[in-house]
Amino acid sequence: MKLKLTWPAGIIIALTAFIIFILSFVFKVTFLDEYHHHLVSEQYYKDELNYQQEIDEVNRGLALEQNIKLSKTANGLNVIFPKEFDYKNIEGTIYFQRTSNNKIDFKIPIDLTSHTYLISNEKLLEGRWNVKINWKANNTNYLYKEKLTY
Repeated sequence: MKLKLTWPAGIIIALTAFIIFILSFVFKVTFLDEYHHHLVSEQYYKDELNYQQEIDEVNRGLALEQNIKLSKTANGLNVIFPKEFDYKNIEGTIYFQRTSNNKIDFKIPIDLTSHTYLISNEKLLEGRWNVKINWKANNTNYLYKEKLTY
């Protein structure tokens, strides 16, 4: 027996196959954990309200004679703070954010024994990181941001 397919039946079969194909992608993205999607920040709107303050803090850092520098060494990542401030008066936090996996994000409080702070290789996986350093010296807040490939 020979099966003869008419063109209207072919169009219906093609549209049905296409719809099933699209719905399978929607199902995967919605319900499977391996396609987990998330915002960069859980408090997106709250962060947006403070954005002008961030801009002012970044500009204060850029106005310094020497801003923070990041340098990769064999032991890890060196964060070098400006020499114009006494390192004992510098406080704040260093925040590492991985945009591809928010489960490995981490924060480090700044506790300096010199103008250089070392972050060991064990804490940093290879890949792209967003580094955000909120620091305060002489009662003035500063912010340093950099996109780093480690």
